[in-house]
Amino acid sequence: MEPLSKLSHDPLPKAITTTTTFHSGLFSKLLHSTLWELVRFSVLLLVTSIQVLSLLHGWNPIFHLLSLTCFFLVFILKPLLSKPHVYLVDFSCLKPPNFCRAPFSSFLEHTSMFGSFDRESIDFMAKILASSGLGEQTYLPPALHYIPPLTDLQESIKEVHMVLFHVMEDLLSKTKLSPRDIDILIINCSGFCPSPSLSSIIINKYSMRNDIKSFNLSGMGCSAGILGVHLAQNLLKVHKNTYAVVLSTEILSTGWYPGNERPKLLLNCLFRMGSAAILLTNKEEAKKTSKYRLLHTLRIQRAFDDKAYRSAIREEDSNGITGFTLSRDILQAAGETLRSNITILGSSMLPFLEKFRHGVSIFRKRFIHKSAEVYVPEFRTVIQHFVLPTSGRSVIKEIGKGLKLGEGEMEAALMTLQRFGNQSSSSLWYELAYMEAKERVKKGDKVWQLGMGSGPKCGTVVWECIRSMVGESTKGPWADCIDKYPILAVHQDN
Repeated sequence: MEPLSKLSHDPLPKAITTTTTFHSGLFSKLLHSTLWELVRFSVLLLVTSIQVLSLLHGWNPIFHLLSLTCFFLVFILKPLLSKPHVYLVDFSCLKPPNFCRAPFSSFLEHTSMFGSFDRESIDFMAKILASSGLGEQTYLPPALHYIPPLTDLQESIKEVHMVLFHVMEDLLSKTKLSPRDIDILIINCSGFCPSPSLSSIIINKYSMRNDIKSFNLSGMGCSAGILGVHLAQNLLKVHKNTYAVVLSTEILSTGWYPGNERPKLLLNCLFRMGSAAILLTNKEEAKKTSKYRLLHTLRIQRAFDDKAYRSAIREEDSNGITGFTLSRDILQAAGETLRSNITILGSSMLPFLEKFRHGVSIFRKRFIHKSAEVYVPEFRTVIQHFVLPTSGRSVIKEIGKGLKLGEGEMEAALMTLQRFGNQSSSSLWYELAYMEAKERVKKGDKVWQLGMGSGPKCGTVVWECIRSMVGESTKGPWADCIDKYPILAVHQDN
């Protein structure tokens, strides 16, 4: 595994959208979806033709009945037999206190005083910060402001209280629910897994019911928030009239790396403090007050591939110090995982013509001309808002380029990275909060949240806005600064 030791400036160079590997299963899914669209189109054409001919020639009424039956089965009965809807009632994001701010100058001054970093490592982190896309107002937990940092268990538990209690209480206040109204609790935190678990900490703090269904997701990386929503969706399919809360965060004090191997220093520079709480339900009466309806969820991973599996891994360095290594293989692995995700999502959402063009290009590449380019579908025909991973400025722009997005579609990701940094799984909710604060999300709009994490994994959630967003600019993490954004220099800087 080749480390990122040769890296000088950009934490993740441009390579994320250059992969070309396709699994036969993805092609079959796309083919199945395209054939279903052809069936629907053929039935509609048949029904229309029968109705017109029967009117022109005075045919037997049985032809009317036949055509209407076909229409009923394909266009009405199938949607009615679908699963109950899942609604996103509301969500909350942590606005860390100002004393947690970590401007570049303070960060670099403190690291030089820790005594664990050599001069080359400090210079390397300075270059990473300068090119990362982070701004000067991101936050680190109190434990990492000490010299040297406090990374013991007790400090990590304090950080848990700080990042999770506030968003939980804010969510309950917004939705006017009691903790005992919650039926399902899902918490995701990749790097910190105490015993009792994080979910037990929340249940104990808020005296939740003894029959609450609680789950704790660890080691799932930056896509874990999307995976939490997917798990909640599956549970809501079988538990009727239920409320589910998903809490997403990352505990940074346990992930701090005090060594000098460059591939492990990246997370010190990029990851910052944040958390989010999301309330989901399948109660139909909640539709009137909910913000979004869940349309699609999708999970793709490549842990079966050894090279991809080891592209982002927590391990010890040569001195026995634990850190998280990012290798150059992560670029190819992330690109392949993202490509698979896009292919499957497109097969379920895109118009027939876009799916047809994409399918033909895949067929051509696999069987005719292996060096041919694969057509990237135009997702903007069906999705109005894109919530992208905040893994770094270059990564955001490469994903946006691969999806044919403009600066406007990438704005929320770039501004979230600039204002709050990479907050792992909770970043996607800060981006959505940005869009709401700008009052850009309108009733009927579709929002695509795309999460990518170690494993590697890629998760997708697509929401449909079901009510207008009014007054959101005075709420949430952007309330005191939304009028200052977007910062044009962030768009223009390369």
